[in-house]
Amino acid sequence: MANWIRLTRRFTFETAHALAHYDGACRHVHGHSYKLEVTVLGQPLQEERHPKNGMVMDFGDLKLMVQERVLQVFDHALILPKDSPASLVAALQEHGHKLLLPDWQPTCENMLLHIKDQLQPHLPQRITLHSLKLWETENAYGEWYASDNE
Repeated sequence: MANWIRLTRRFTFETAHALAHYDGACRHVHGHSYKLEVTVLGQPLQEERHPKNGMVMDFGDLKLMVQERVLQVFDHALILPKDSPASLVAALQEHGHKLLLPDWQPTCENMLLHIKDQLQPHLPQRITLHSLKLWETENAYGEWYASDNE
């Protein structure tokens, strides 16, 4: 009988964004204190002398991966779509702001898909990305589940 375990680690980061062509207040630059939950799925390693024996994945390894591939990119950055006004982009860059210009609208949903793409290929082979949950506010979040996308 297989013993599948889900491990979840929570992270926080601060990011600002603006939604191009949006018909509400979020078209203006504003920020959020995001909470990200990353859940992986696997079976505990059963190698008695291995330093990770009994673990699906070392929480420290998961933390390092998310810090390198997600938090260092998004934390204290301003995300604007790449087709944002050139004068705005130039002014922000001239003043040394941490600016991200993806080819996608910086919604919670698209951020989740981007995060999935940054993490999924870099997990150890025996571990899968089970789900992501991104809290944009205290009361609103988006979720991505691998099982919904099979």
